[in-house]
Amino acid sequence: MPSHALSLEIKEIQTPGGIKAWFVEEKTIPILNMEVIWKGGGSAVAKEKSGLARLMAATLDEGAGDLDSKAFQKKLSDLSVSLSFDAGKDTFRGSLKTLSKNAEQAFELFGLAVNAPRFDEEAVERIKGQLLVGLNRQLSDPNDLAGDAWFELAFSGHPYAIPTEGTLETVPNLTPADLKSFQKNQLARDNMVIAVIGDISEADLVQYLDAAFASLPAKASLPKVERVKKLGGPANKIIPMDIPQSVIVFGGDGVLRDDPDYYAAYVLNYILGGGGFESRLYREIREKRGLVYSVYSYLSPFEEAGVHLGGLGTGEKTTIEAIELIRSELTKIRQNGVTERELEAAKKYLNGSFALRLSSNARIAGIMASMQFSNLSMDYLDERSALINAVSLEDIKRVAKRLMDPDRLLLTIVGKGENQAEWEEALKNF
Repeated sequence: MPSHALSLEIKEIQTPGGIKAWFVEEKTIPILNMEVIWKGGGSAVAKEKSGLARLMAATLDEGAGDLDSKAFQKKLSDLSVSLSFDAGKDTFRGSLKTLSKNAEQAFELFGLAVNAPRFDEEAVERIKGQLLVGLNRQLSDPNDLAGDAWFELAFSGHPYAIPTEGTLETVPNLTPADLKSFQKNQLARDNMVIAVIGDISEADLVQYLDAAFASLPAKASLPKVERVKKLGGPANKIIPMDIPQSVIVFGGDGVLRDDPDYYAAYVLNYILGGGGFESRLYREIREKRGLVYSVYSYLSPFEEAGVHLGGLGTGEKTTIEAIELIRSELTKIRQNGVTERELEAAKKYLNGSFALRLSSNARIAGIMASMQFSNLSMDYLDERSALINAVSLEDIKRVAKRLMDPDRLLLTIVGKGENQAEWEEALKNF
């Protein structure tokens, strides 16, 4: 890892073919990392075809151009090239890692995967089988059930309610034709950001980027995703399941990444539930009462909605007590804000720990791509500490009043069905 991690010399380059990328030349090790993000992903897929973005992510490297799946995978292996794709609610991502000496061939393979994927019937059916195994497993995972149910509750009728991984009903019906259509509409030049770090000259990189990306369609064809200004709490859903501990997912409104209150909300969340052992939720629910092994919260700023989410697992008899404690902590922080000591400790941790996220070139490439996707400046890594340090007690109190409303909480509980009536009655009183 470069020693100057927090002051990277990021350069924006533009190729003759019009491809832009952020580039850091790093010659200490003969390796190259690239991260590409396309806007779209799961939110660009119709409900009846949910899982299509995830299926494409898993099949792009299953053969491309003249190479079938076996031949493509052999080439990757022979060249020690790591190539992968993933789909989120707002994004479709591609990652590449290669030895610098194999960079030209690695970019050629990446370019084949995104420009000319084969989507052969055999490969598609095999990957669908793997995805269905995973979906079946999720049916017995209370955390997955609670999370998916929370998004259905919070975003009813909106693309964010649709599970990116698909369902047991939708995935079997997905076809190679669906994949070809989605690939053509999703992977374009106008919705793409690229970050590269490693041992490569700018001249070579310019050439390889054009070879890989210049032939993509100029414009993506994505459905418009509506902005969600406020989530519709309060609401709750109970999913009966015979498990020893209840799993609870809770949350409500968060902030968008470009919201002026983003950094105050970020620091506030750390104090409430993002700070592990140091957080208020951990101290109240775990340390003082021993009701959980862990409890957490985090900000999740999507492109068209800000979300504040949290979760915990607790005994069936203490489910309502744990929820009451969450509501109590939200009320306290909303009414009283935080202490000077909590604020300073949060700033110190959030600034001090950030360098750990820059512990490899792969992570740096990912962060540089995310910076572009979020429209942050090249100087963000240097400016971040000052933005966090500028958060005041007044900022925290204002944002707590805006976001931490216990009366608008959205809750999903997975647990023993025999407790359902009791839980429903208790939740009515909140």
